[in-house]
Amino acid sequence: MSLIKTINFPPLGDDRGSLVALESFKTVPFEIKRVYYIFGTKEGVARGFHAHKSIKQVMVCVTGSCNILLDNGLKREEVLLDSPTKGLLIEDLIWREMHSFSPDCVLIILANEYYKENDYIRDYQEFLSAIKN
Repeated sequence: MSLIKTINFPPLGDDRGSLVALESFKTVPFEIKRVYYIFGTKEGVARGFHAHKSIKQVMVCVTGSCNILLDNGLKREEVLLDSPTKGLLIEDLIWREMHSFSPDCVLIILANEYYKENDYIRDYQEFLSAIKN
């Protein structure tokens, strides 16, 4: 089973341009409680390097591109996010690393919970222990 679960967001629009609506339980499979975005990432910088115990997320590269590495402790898969109409659903207990950000990359993240530091697993060995339990 693939770790990569994508969501296609239908673009709306007309001759003036396009729009994508992100709505809880409609286009996003959970209630959205937190939205943040990553931008201005310097060349060669990688981000992430963590998993969440219970938080689910959808990542969308609204402009530019970046690569996302997903790891469940048994398998590692990588996906290129490069479209504002494609989201990446990341379930709980999935290690993620983001890299190869284009200079114009804006990566928006939608989460089903508010920020909780105690939900983060920031050590890979601790992550491996958590998935075994």
